[in-house]
Amino acid sequence: MTCMGSMSQRQNWTFLTNHARVLVTIARDPAVRLRDVAAVCGLTERTVQTIVTDLETDGYLRRVRDGRRNRYEISPGAVFRHPAEAGVQVAGLLALLTGAAADPDAPPPTADMTGAEATELLGITPALDPST
Repeated sequence: MTCMGSMSQRQNWTFLTNHARVLVTIARDPAVRLRDVAAVCGLTERTVQTIVTDLETDGYLRRVRDGRRNRYEISPGAVFRHPAEAGVQVAGLLALLTGAAADPDAPPPTADMTGAEATELLGITPALDPST
């Protein structure tokens, strides 16, 4: 039986897409320059520009001119696109990855939280009921 892909290909995968990385980087610093987003994410500036346009077109963020620069505002009610996460707001993922709380009055997730506690804090509804 042969393995799908080489060992080096299997070791290079990551959990987040480039779109998620760009959105997280912008959420961490809404005034960030796209060239800096590109450097953080390991992408070309042109790729980041395309991703930001995608995110803006689909309602995940909006560009606001601030003098000669852009500022980015994340849309708080934006939900994941994939049917497996239908209805789940992106704010929970951003809160987890940026250290900010999805609910401004809620504490940030901590390393000693159980999965259920973090899930509840982030407002994520589990896709499957473990009791079934």
